[in-house]
Amino acid sequence: MIIKEAEFVISCTDIDKCPKSKLPEYAFIGRSNVGKSSLINMLTGRNFLAKVSVKPGKTRVINHFLINKDWYLVDLPGYGFAHASKVDRQKWEQFIRKFLLHRENLFCIFVLIDSRHEPQRIDLDFMEWLGEKEIPFVIVFTKTDKLSKTKMSQFELEYAEKLMETWAETPQMFISSSETGLGRDEILDFIERVNKS
Repeated sequence: MIIKEAEFVISCTDIDKCPKSKLPEYAFIGRSNVGKSSLINMLTGRNFLAKVSVKPGKTRVINHFLINKDWYLVDLPGYGFAHASKVDRQKWEQFIRKFLLHRENLFCIFVLIDSRHEPQRIDLDFMEWLGEKEIPFVIVFTKTDKLSKTKMSQFELEYAEKLMETWAETPQMFISSSETGLGRDEILDFIERVNKS
């Protein structure tokens, strides 16, 4: 897939204010500071489409971007942001889950995982919840340029083994790097195939 257009549409904290459209949506989510904004910018080829911050927890709203006037890329707030108040964390979690459960045109969730860390319970629990609710998702390992090929292969294998403790089969996994562009074609081709299916 070639990204010809990437247009910011709206930011909101209420799913009722999200675009009234039947176009396919693909949501990106992960723990705070997982590299979500950088990945979105890399995928779209726009350096400043999603705001990148050195402070985790920057995204506190649902951001919709219209891609090629054909589908929406949805930037969701990160979860597990320790420096936010308990009330704020509960509020974000509530409206994120409401969005994931009730957007009928949400085709797939991209769950971002920082490849520099061993499997985190918060990520595993979130994916378990997606599975229980039968919400389609795939995994994207981020920041893989920080690891050697050998360590990345070992990490991928160990992560799959961890998932197999509770899953009958592992979700599809993508290896990515916002620095090198690794994974861009594979992720966009996946979206294109789902759009056509």
